Amino acid sequence: MRIVVTGGAGFIGSHVVDRMVQDAHEVTALDDLSTGRRENVNPAARLHVVDLRAPELGRIMDAIRPGAVIHLAAQAAVSRSVADPVFDASVNVLGMLNLLEACRAVGVRDVVYISTGGAAYGDTEVVPTPETHVPRPASPYGVSKVAAELYLDCWAGLHGARGVSLRLANVYGPRQNPEGEAGVVAIFTRRLLSGRACTINGDGEQTRDYVYVGDVADAVARALASADVTGEVNIGTGVETSVNDLANSLVAIEGRSLAIRHAAERPGELRRNALAVDKAARWLGWRPSVTIAEGLKRTLYSFKEG
Repeated sequence: MRIVVTGGAGFIGSHVVDRMVQDAHEVTALDDLSTGRRENVNPAARLHVVDLRAPELGRIMDAIRPGAVIHLAAQAAVSRSVADPVFDASVNVLGMLNLLEACRAVGVRDVVYISTGGAAYGDTEVVPTPETHVPRPASPYGVSKVAAELYLDCWAGLHGARGVSLRLANVYGPRQNPEGEAGVVAIFTRRLLSGRACTINGDGEQTRDYVYVGDVADAVARALASADVTGEVNIGTGVETSVNDLANSLVAIEGRSLAIRHAAERPGELRRNALAVDKAARWLGWRPSVTIAEGLKRTLYSFKEG
């Protein structure tokens, strides 16, 4: 199948491109390279450098004529969404709408959208949190991602298409940007290997659900291939790991010390988060296969290899 992967030069997107190439699809990555990197893109795939909000998106999609679109391109920084919610919405909502209009014009019938689990649900009383829980986002980023899910559902219903929103837990693994704010595993790994101190916001007992990027790419492939799957599906492990435990695990694997300093909690951040993944198991035949211990080892190795 001919497939477009938006954000295909980014951390998660490039792994999805790799999986699509592995599955013998004809793949084109769309990326504005604001955070993605050309060298991340599989040489068997094509790359178009474009902002999804740009008018030329329709022309590019018309030239490609994909059968399906996997949409990962996003403004993904919670702090930036708090500081500049208009920019956040312009990328995550207006970018989605421009993409969906381009999809409609060229007859795309399958869209797999990469959404967020933690930022969508907010702090909940039910952990691990199922898809049936009402979204209560605590940041503009979470609001914009949920809004994009609703637009996708509406678009699919209006135009006889299929939309799937994969609500991801905290993804980690090779190629994650250690300079960003969302990649705590990458940040801690880089600092551990370089002998620099790590900053933990708050007391470090806040928890997240860490899912390995290869498992995420597998979930995307299964969602694309499952023609009867629609709506929202959580992709995570269902296991809570505190930031303190994460740092201690990396130290234990690498066998060297890590200096820790604490800073104030950041606005919009969650206290506890883990995603229930029973629906993914039932609908996609998917469960995470990489434990956090194994995933951290692979991540450390990839950073050492450069």
